[in-house]
Amino acid sequence: MKVFALRLKLHEDLKQSLKNFVIQEDIKAGFILSAIGSLEEAKIRFANQAISTVLTEKFEIIALNGTIVTTGVHLHIAISDREDKTIGGHLDYGCIIYTTAEIVIGASEEFTFNRTFDQQTGYQELEIIRDRS
Repeated sequence: MKVFALRLKLHEDLKQSLKNFVIQEDIKAGFILSAIGSLEEAKIRFANQAISTVLTEKFEIIALNGTIVTTGVHLHIAISDREDKTIGGHLDYGCIIYTTAEIVIGASEEFTFNRTFDQQTGYQELEIIRDRS
């Protein structure tokens, strides 16, 4: 396994920055190992909803989980507000960094992940390919 670390700064888009990073580093089977930081705006798609919700206040990033590869980013985020309310869902473009985000990414050297259309779900789903080197 390879490990990458990055720090995002004020006003950067969390999802777009991660997508750019995996393309730049040519990560074929990436996943989040650790992520903390803060947002000044969050855009999250909640369970069973067709569109994302924009939340405009300061949030702490409590958790970030999922897969990131050159063909797609599928991440779930949990955030908390100043009243200790925690919410989470699908990370969308538009989650804007407030102060910082410190992220550690793992990358498998045994697999390649793809995002391919799944007839059953109607979504781009994870396809796992075992590399036979």
